[in-house]
Amino acid sequence: MANRPKDIGTRAETAVVRAARTRGFPGADRLTLTGAHDRGDIGLAPGVIVEVKGGAAAKDASDGMIASWLAETERERLHAGAAVAFLVTQRAGVGPANANRWWAWWRLGSLPDLAVAPLHDQLVIRMQLADALQLLRGAGYGDPLDAGEASGSPNVPGGVRVQEVA
Repeated sequence: MANRPKDIGTRAETAVVRAARTRGFPGADRLTLTGAHDRGDIGLAPGVIVEVKGGAAAKDASDGMIASWLAETERERLHAGAAVAFLVTQRAGVGPANANRWWAWWRLGSLPDLAVAPLHDQLVIRMQLADALQLLRGAGYGDPLDAGEASGSPNVPGGVRVQEVA
């Protein structure tokens, strides 16, 4: 009997690999499952892994589900010994042939090292309005953050964490 969730995952991962290979990552490939020490779904390039979620669960994912998947992505980054990891979720109305238009989810803290890349100021990052407002307040705009807000929220996708540097 077919394993429907596994088939959905395989199709989504294959779509992301195809999109990556045609956009400058010719070595992108699906990774083998390693049980409790899973290393992500796709090896994009040395040091970069991708966790992929497809099907109805991805298209209709709640904030809590995205947060859970981001935590899973971080664990897998550590297992893989990768420098960078991100989550890709299939979008409603956007099929596998257009996987390049699916959502990519990052933790803001993982982006500073990537911001030195050419054209970084032209790239779009998606986040919730609440996170954008908290980020602006942490940078000195609007009202100052109180101690609780400054520590961020691990339960919110993107839960911006602001740290003072001496």
